[in-house]
Amino acid sequence: MPSLPEVHARIHEAVEQIRDDMVALSLDLHAHPELSLEEHYASERLKAWLEREGFAVESPVAGLPTAFVGRRGEGRPTIAFLLEYDALPEIGHACGHNLIATGGLAAAISLARALPEPPGSIWVIGTPGEEGAGGKVIELEAGVFEGVDAALMFHPGDRTIPWRHATATAHLRIQFHGRAAHAAGSPQEGRNALAAMIQFFVSVDGLRQHIPESARLHGIITHGGAAPNIVPDFTEAEFLVRALTREKVLELVERVQACAQGAALATGTTVEIAHASPIYAERKNNHTMASRVFQYLAELGEETEEPVLRGGTGSSDIGNVSLVLPAIHPYLKIAPRGTPGHSHAFREAARSPEAQQAMLRMAEAMAKTAADLLLDPSFLQAVQEEFRTAGPDFPQ
Repeated sequence: MPSLPEVHARIHEAVEQIRDDMVALSLDLHAHPELSLEEHYASERLKAWLEREGFAVESPVAGLPTAFVGRRGEGRPTIAFLLEYDALPEIGHACGHNLIATGGLAAAISLARALPEPPGSIWVIGTPGEEGAGGKVIELEAGVFEGVDAALMFHPGDRTIPWRHATATAHLRIQFHGRAAHAAGSPQEGRNALAAMIQFFVSVDGLRQHIPESARLHGIITHGGAAPNIVPDFTEAEFLVRALTREKVLELVERVQACAQGAALATGTTVEIAHASPIYAERKNNHTMASRVFQYLAELGEETEEPVLRGGTGSSDIGNVSLVLPAIHPYLKIAPRGTPGHSHAFREAARSPEAQQAMLRMAEAMAKTAADLLLDPSFLQAVQEEFRTAGPDFPQ
């Protein structure tokens, strides 16, 4: 078995070998954005690369047509790279998932080329539907992550930091049912589902004064009626309920449900409330693993910063994974400070030359860290010990 320095040198050589191909793939995915659970083009492109590199690819998995697992080697430890590749409605890859997918793939390929017979297993798990559909949660429940000893991925951002707090989130679908009538001729015969929805939003707005600063309530009306001369008999909204932990989210969901039930009672309508996707849990960052990635990032010339722990951050289904096994989700700067995610500016940043080069530096750093996990039992033990004893990161 080669030494770690030899493996690291091989990883660097492999990243250089695939550099142009990976940039081309990232830009190709960016040019073909697909919504959650509809990522057929991206899934096929990624699987084709894995098969060419000698990975045994299983697809679909967990009942998700665009999910997959690529495997090289056998036995433990098993180190998994997690790929996200869904885009956002209307603004495409404004969350930079083209970089997440390609960077994770590049890490796996370079590690597999450096260790053609690894002392353990190298997995690549395609995790569709991060933007609200909870692909990783579905895969967890289906047993896809069974046997995985550590999971690595990263996320684009406006700074390069090893970890950050993330909130737990519930995605609710609220539907009010009323009775249609002519809005001018016989309004007294109607029961206005839109009035109920408006009252619901007003009630939630009043609730915001009485929730923790770290919590967030935000939603949109997806159906508000058919025509202004018809009393709406059906309206629908989608709401996100965020809080520090899954337990606190569930407590807040009960209060949001009370707002909806009160609005229905006041307007003579009925309401249906359902979870539109699995609940995303809070994130338990593995500092030991992330710090090693950032050691290698710094050696590659990436400018890194101290971690940021603050309230009001976003959410991701990596949180659910991180509560089950050691996982990391560091952030990689691809845009100027202050550039918001899910924006047109961030979408453009995700295809910039600077972002592609940063992605490849992250891929190399993650591959070297994964090599350490495979070849250095003491490092893997330290990662696992932190997982057993540490909790999630919360705002300070």
